[in-house]
Amino acid sequence: QVQLVESGGGLVQAGGSLRLSCAVSGSICSVNVMGWYRQAPGKQRELVADTTSGGSTNYADSVKGRFTISRDNAKNTVYLQMNSLKPEDTAVYYCNAKGWDAISWYNAWGQGTQVTVSS
Repeated sequence: QVQLVESGGGLVQAGGSLRLSCAVSGSICSVNVMGWYRQAPGKQRELVADTTSGGSTNYADSVKGRFTISRDNAKNTVYLQMNSLKPEDTAVYYCNAKGWDAISWYNAWGQGTQVTVSS
């Protein structure tokens, strides 16, 4: 089984920064894509950023220039550095990983971590 554990959420003032972490564990053969999604109250879950095993990255237009996704392969961990935070960034942030275990293609989610940005 593949498990994801998130940390780093919290309360921050507008203009501040937070760094989210997500550790992946289990019987993993490969992690093709790792990403961060968020869901605000009354809204659908949306992709914030993702990164491939080859190192390419993709960002939502709303966070370009402010957020940075990165990974530490030695620790099997993905990060989301969030700078210049805005109140509209307030949401529950979910880590996601897709890849292969010993048998099947998996699509795993973290438990979610709350990010609240005050004005």
